[in-house]
Amino acid sequence: MHSSGPAVVSPCCFANSVGKTGKRRPLALAPHYPGHRTSNSALSPHPHLTKVCEEQKCEEEVFPLAMNYLDRFLAGVPTPKTHLQLLGAVCMFLASKLKETIPLTAEKLCIYTDNSIKPQELLEWELVVLGKLKWNLAAVTPHDFIEHILRKLPQPNDKLPLIRKHAQTFIALCATDFKFAMYPPSMIATGSVGAAICGLQQDEDVSSLTGDALVDLLAKITNTDVDCLKACQEQIEVVLLNSLQQFRQDQGDGSKSEDELDQASTPTDVRDIDL
Repeated sequence: MHSSGPAVVSPCCFANSVGKTGKRRPLALAPHYPGHRTSNSALSPHPHLTKVCEEQKCEEEVFPLAMNYLDRFLAGVPTPKTHLQLLGAVCMFLASKLKETIPLTAEKLCIYTDNSIKPQELLEWELVVLGKLKWNLAAVTPHDFIEHILRKLPQPNDKLPLIRKHAQTFIALCATDFKFAMYPPSMIATGSVGAAICGLQQDEDVSSLTGDALVDLLAKITNTDVDCLKACQEQIEVVLLNSLQQFRQDQGDGSKSEDELDQASTPTDVRDIDL
């Protein structure tokens, strides 16, 4: 998470400049949506967050939860683009504390920024983010619905781990794409499970339900509108295909080493999925 922007301002100064109205003089501000989910890794924190999750073997819930904090903060607080790296590290720090048995340390997260952020800065900004989120960290994410959905499906038990793994990958991908910002977590979870089953169904028998019958059952389980669920699932499949295409392009880049190409681009390897 390397940053080349100006020095980080004091969190107290930043909080005071925002004030009660949440307004602040424009200073290369990151738009609330969808600027922080841009494909430009210099402006978007999520590629760096996925790298941290992957290398530190974080729980699957950590990345979507960190993105939830990031979205909620940016929705209410105009933030300079040069602060996105620090904000992303803070959100990862908080999500790790909530979900990990042994959470990431401030020092370790700062190492991922090439030490452009100091541990004390991260800890000070932690309080700023907590204040803006009103200390409400127990956010509902799509992961909270996965087990409930899987238990309601007529799936062979031996197929559930594979379906779960692929659904978790879809959820991670959705967390990086603005199109899913307005979908409720239950719909993203349902669409992710549906997309996982449909993709796996091409290679092996993972479900007795297919097509419309599967969508109808999934919609019934989470009380979701069928048409909205179909649209969500289709968008999820498009996001995956785009990610696979990007991976293949990167794989053709001779500047990347074989070890780098062997690493997954999300907390679960999207290359294992075939739609």
